[in-house]
Amino acid sequence: MRLRPRAVVDLDLGSPEGPVLSLRPAPGGPPPGPGDVYALVRLRGRPAATVLGHIGEGDDPAEVLAALARERLMAAPADEPPALPPVEPYAAPPRACVVVATRERADQLARALDSLLDQDHPDHEVLVVDNAPRTRETEELVTRKYGERVRYVREDTPGLAVAHNTGLAHARAEVVAFTDDDVVADPHWLTALTTPFAADPRLGCVTGLILPARLRTPAQILLESHGGFAKGFAPRLYDPLRPPADEPLFPFTAGSFGSGANMAFRTRALKAAGGFDPATGTGTAARGGDDLYAFVAVLSVGFRLRYTADALVWHHHRESPQDLRNQAFGYGAGLTAYLTATLVRRPALLPALLARLPRGLAHARNITARRDTGGDGVPGAHGEHSHPWPRSLSRLERRGMLYGPLGYAKARLRKGGSR
Repeated sequence: MRLRPRAVVDLDLGSPEGPVLSLRPAPGGPPPGPGDVYALVRLRGRPAATVLGHIGEGDDPAEVLAALARERLMAAPADEPPALPPVEPYAAPPRACVVVATRERADQLARALDSLLDQDHPDHEVLVVDNAPRTRETEELVTRKYGERVRYVREDTPGLAVAHNTGLAHARAEVVAFTDDDVVADPHWLTALTTPFAADPRLGCVTGLILPARLRTPAQILLESHGGFAKGFAPRLYDPLRPPADEPLFPFTAGSFGSGANMAFRTRALKAAGGFDPATGTGTAARGGDDLYAFVAVLSVGFRLRYTADALVWHHHRESPQDLRNQAFGYGAGLTAYLTATLVRRPALLPALLARLPRGLAHARNITARRDTGGDGVPGAHGEHSHPWPRSLSRLERRGMLYGPLGYAKARLRKGGSR
């Protein structure tokens, strides 16, 4: 399998058949030149699709990519709407607090904070939670470079969920948003992520689109080809009172709702759900699952969850093979750890989970299966699970699934069984 590096670019069209409004590299990336390219396609600024292309010597990158984009957008089935999400009802976004949990990654954090301070949201604050720091590097970065523009909070108990709960406790806003220190947020990200709360009082959570900022190493390409973090471009509304007919495992396929690098909650809804489970997430023996647990918890207390591709962040995938192996194991562990946490803290959901167990096991086998599709291993349509995933990574992901309940139990014991 050949895994060729690909430039990542951002293409904006006036309409599916309209002119090119702009073509620029993903934040911090090189301009597109001869070689392979992965492009986000926007329609007047709104994310609508991704395309893959090759720029030859002497080609105009904008013309090549625009032709591919028009073909993709115009090839949508006649009974389906174009990939452009519907326009939200006009409403002023509520006041928001953006929480960034971090640990000893000051360089990446600075890049993320710069993008968060460049948001077009009219009323927001940024809060950094320094989780179990070994040095004062993060504190010095925040206080010296950002001053009063960014609040700093130290949390000495390790674990991403603990750090997120600390951020929730310190948030002074109607909506609390969470992202990671390895992303660059689109300038419209926070407005798009929080405005839906103003139009729907039953909305408890909104998630958004996560795309790769770089695809230059085999590990980055394999992660994105496996599905990455993106959930497509069509808006979705998940309502516990009206379970989606096309998702028979609802609400236990929480991975389809979104990811922790791009999520926001109505503050009172997340508090009503009990916040994040502190025995889940990176930095604990559970290895992950904190975001998935929170999604299901908010739905279980009666709030809706919405996904919108308008809220975009660019994620810097880890670059090394060992990073990818760790992620594969962590994905599996986080999945079953979150399910275990859900049953421990919400036992009333056990009958529903048991009823869905046979289909759930088949779904887990499908998403973790080895796939030898040949070709160059490039990312494809999100959610199809038809792109390369080596046997070694498939085994690690499944081993992680077996480990997840034990990891959660270990983490809970270390925290004294705390909620």
